[in-house]
Amino acid sequence: MPKNMGTVDRVIRALFAVVVAVLVFTGVISGVWAIILGVLALILLVTSIIGTCPLYIPLKLSTNKS
Repeated sequence: MPKNMGTVDRVIRALFAVVVAVLVFTGVISGVWAIILGVLALILLVTSIIGTCPLYIPLKLSTNKS
């Protein structure tokens, strides 16, 4: 898969995942919202690590400058 995410996009996604993890582990978010946001944060973290967003492909979007 081609990398279609730029550095800023990847950093924002990773920061969101870290913030959600902190909120869940400190008990600020709990229940169904914790599960939903946790899954979303996990997806964003994985896409941030691999540098490819599957949703960008059919939309022909890219934040990667190269």
